[in-house]
Amino acid sequence: MRATYWKWMSVVSAFALAFSLVPGAAALCGPSNKLIKPSAWSPQYGIASPQFVKAGLVDYDDHEPSIVGLWHVVFTGQTMNGGSYSLPEPFDNSVVVWHGDGTEIMNSSRPAQDGNFCLGVWQQTGKRQYFLNHIPWQGNDPTGTPTGGAQMLEKVTLSPDGNSYTGKFTFQAYDINGNPSLEVSGTLTAKRITPDTPFSSLL
Repeated sequence: MRATYWKWMSVVSAFALAFSLVPGAAALCGPSNKLIKPSAWSPQYGIASPQFVKAGLVDYDDHEPSIVGLWHVVFTGQTMNGGSYSLPEPFDNSVVVWHGDGTEIMNSSRPAQDGNFCLGVWQQTGKRQYFLNHIPWQGNDPTGTPTGGAQMLEKVTLSPDGNSYTGKFTFQAYDINGNPSLEVSGTLTAKRITPDTPFSSLL
C-alpha cells in the first residue's frame, strides 16, 4: 500500500512541475507585442555559434534612420585656396554608397585619370550626424603622369526621414611629394537612391 501511495505521489508531482512551466513556455513561444526588426545572418568567424546583426536603414539607437545605402551627391564649391571659387560647378557630382561596416565608396563624375573611384571611412558623431574621411587615391593627368592624391573631409546631417542629407566638405589635393596643391571647401546635398529611382532623376 505504501509503495502504491508513493508511486501516485511521484506522478502527481511530475504533473505539477510540468504545469508550472507552461506560462514560461507561452511567454517564449507566443507572438511579441513589439515589432521585430529585420535581421541579416552574419557568421562570426572564431565564435562557436552564428550571430544575427540588424540590417537595413535603422540607426544604432533604434529610433532614427541610418545613412547606410546608395546616394546621389552634388558638391558645390565656395572657396578655393582661401579665395573665391573659380572652377566649374558643381565641384563634383557623384554616386556614393555608405556601408554598414563604416566604409564608403564614391563613383565620381570627374575624369577617370583623376581617380574617379575613391574610398572612405565614416563614423556617427551625433543624432543623424556623420563624419567621413574620404581618400581619392593617386591620380594622373591626361598624359598619364602621376599627379598625387587628395583627402576630402565631410560633415553631414541626415534628414529626419532618412531620404536626404546635407553638409560641408573640405577637399585638399597633394602633389606626388605630399605638398598641398589645391584646397576647395563648400557644401553638399544628397538624395537617397532606391530600387525605384529613375536614372533621369540623377541628371
